[in-house]
Amino acid sequence: MSHPFSTLTPDLVLDAVESLGYLSDARVLALNSYENRVYQVGIEDETPLIAKFYRPNRWSDAAILEEHSFSAELAEHEVPVVAPLARDGETLFEHGGFRFALFPRRGGRAPEPGNLDQLYRLGQLLGRMHAIGASRPFAHRETLAVDNFGHAALASLLDGGFVPRSLLPAYESVARDLLARLDELFARARYTSIRLHGDCHPGNLLHRDDAFHVVDLDDCRMGPAVQDLWMMLAGERHERLGQLAELVDGYQEFHDFAARELPLIEGLRALRLMHHSAWIARRWDDPAFPMAFPWFAGERYWGDQILALREQMAALNEEPLRLF
Repeated sequence: MSHPFSTLTPDLVLDAVESLGYLSDARVLALNSYENRVYQVGIEDETPLIAKFYRPNRWSDAAILEEHSFSAELAEHEVPVVAPLARDGETLFEHGGFRFALFPRRGGRAPEPGNLDQLYRLGQLLGRMHAIGASRPFAHRETLAVDNFGHAALASLLDGGFVPRSLLPAYESVARDLLARLDELFARARYTSIRLHGDCHPGNLLHRDDAFHVVDLDDCRMGPAVQDLWMMLAGERHERLGQLAELVDGYQEFHDFAARELPLIEGLRALRLMHHSAWIARRWDDPAFPMAFPWFAGERYWGDQILALREQMAALNEEPLRLF
């Protein structure tokens, strides 16, 4: 069976962009993206554009348009975000059987791990984004939860037979024990789900011209605010405590941070680990995935995953991070 992007050729990419009235210079550069396909397309006498072709059958049109609407809402409130370009009031287009959107090209560098000044400014940016995100909910996008990021992830891995037989008992045992802990953690936690970036790793908050901007809202969803903060933290516990203080100081200039969400951090990290493995498994029929993740089918990867999940079990027994 052919994979979803088998017919997405450079010519089709150029035709799609030109169908909106742009004149390309025939230069197409594939960018680093696996879930969707993203290209830089040269435009005659103008700055190149970024063309994003959505993976078929992943999001509904309503869910994609809700992502675009959230981006536009952030931009209207002067939150620096790379929002899709509109043509005659529309932002989602179709060509050759693919849905796509165009974005301005905005490069930049990821923040430096542990840089406290940058963390303070990132906190300000995230606080501004969450102040808008908390104003109303998504209607068509999913909520981050143990069911879809944990239990469904494990089911995908077991049903697909991806875990080597020699390691299957150990992986399934630690994963089920961990999920039971996470069910308890999220059931007793007090948090309010808001509209989030959802995949807020440092590579999606880029620094350019002494300012940060937000990119790639493809995974935006409902969830606890701390989901967009914890991936900014790195290093030993004492280092993360200092980083958290700077991040939250900046954040609270624009939006109240609920410290009661801090115990969720290690649970969210565990869900991300499981969800990432399941994401690769669900996309294994796309030839780009075996090429990009050749180690996924090997025992070493799954041995490392068992160790990582055990470490998360231990982390859940430790005192959560706290504010000074």
